[in-house]
Amino acid sequence: MLVNIRPAFVIARREVRDQLRDWRIIFPVLGLTIFFPFLMNITAKMAENFVSQYGASIIADRMIPFLLMIVGFFPISVSLVIALETFVGEKERGSIEPLLNTPLKDWQLYLGKLLAAIVPPLLSSFLGMAVYILGLRLQHLNLPELPLLFQIFTITIVQAVLMVSGAVVVSSQATSVRAANLLASFIIIPIALLIQAESVVMFWGNYQTLWLVVFGLLILTILFIRVGLAHFQREELLGREIDVLNFRWGWSVFKRSFLGDARNIKVWYLRVLPGTIQKMGKPAVVMAILLGIAVYLGTLQVNTLPPQIFKTNRGLIDSNLQDLIHAWPLFSIAPVLAIWWQNVRVLLLSLVLGLFSFGVLGVMPSMATFAILGYLTSMFAGTGIPVSHYLLGFIVPHGLVEIPAVILAGAAVIRMGAILATPTPNRTIAEVWIACLADWFKVMLGAVIPMLLVAAAIEAWITPRIALLLFR
Repeated sequence: MLVNIRPAFVIARREVRDQLRDWRIIFPVLGLTIFFPFLMNITAKMAENFVSQYGASIIADRMIPFLLMIVGFFPISVSLVIALETFVGEKERGSIEPLLNTPLKDWQLYLGKLLAAIVPPLLSSFLGMAVYILGLRLQHLNLPELPLLFQIFTITIVQAVLMVSGAVVVSSQATSVRAANLLASFIIIPIALLIQAESVVMFWGNYQTLWLVVFGLLILTILFIRVGLAHFQREELLGREIDVLNFRWGWSVFKRSFLGDARNIKVWYLRVLPGTIQKMGKPAVVMAILLGIAVYLGTLQVNTLPPQIFKTNRGLIDSNLQDLIHAWPLFSIAPVLAIWWQNVRVLLLSLVLGLFSFGVLGVMPSMATFAILGYLTSMFAGTGIPVSHYLLGFIVPHGLVEIPAVILAGAAVIRMGAILATPTPNRTIAEVWIACLADWFKVMLGAVIPMLLVAAAIEAWITPRIALLLFR
């Protein structure tokens, strides 16, 4: 393996040497990298002077590591253009044909270009962070503690590799530099939003949570690299001149994937849908494990809000259930549709998040719901109410139908990410993406949505009455 990967390092070394010799790349990146940390140093000093007047020095202490993270992110976003031009830029300049004609394998060529694109952003980021830290020392400001410094550097490295990996994927699939630069917004904007979320965590001082962010970004990075390696083909890169938004072609691919060989709805339900559900076996196991982990994590959070706050008694529960049954009379359709739409909306959000994260973020809404379930279970255990009564009265009746539906929908999202990261020599990435979307719609329309409708009816009409019998 070491011998096979050596050509990738040769390409990376050549590319980095060419980049460092180009003054049109070095001067702008170097100038912005050095100027921006000085600006952040001035901001940190002004913030400390302002908050010290009101005895709120903790705000300045929390702002200093946040500004360090921003200093690390800014050079990466500036130098991302290098990664965006990795393939499509050379193609437009006509300088990539000799490299593509070499006996290198596709993965060696792609990996070499990827490694070369990672070096400039990381070097500029480290330089900017070093200048910022030096400025803090010269201004006699408090430096973040060593573990926090290590954490920020780790986040910066992972975010840099993630952004560059995504940019190289865009560059290998785009037909022009202009299109690649426009598509880069789908990389920079989500990371910028993520940094805002990280800043909230930093200002709250809950730094351990950032390691979960690092873990999630690392998974996304691996998937981006895997997708790039799986779908890079030099013949397609040379033969693709312009992308046309062909809705007719897209619809034909979707329709063919959705219907299969079915000619009527009976054949579709008896043959096509079961075959698709059968493919969800392993992803369903993964989804079930993730939901179990979410429940466990939810039970651990009960210590953050003591159960005594929720002290209640059976009389109060009985009264609330009576009011609920009165508001939701038997066979009333409105609460059923409300519950059903809420569940469907969560799964639609999972699809949207999964499309932009190869399924990783697609499991988060469902995991958040099950974490709340774990929290409530642990809370009831601490209030003296039997957990078995809570589960049998509020969860199990409709959960027998709803939980398998959630697992199946989550499995379709997870499988979508796995398929996109799998080599498909005879299909483009667009065909794979549309086919995966068709499979998700098959599972949703054929199984999940009807199951959720049944679960909603049970939850509205039956579950409260079972709970009332148990809590009398």
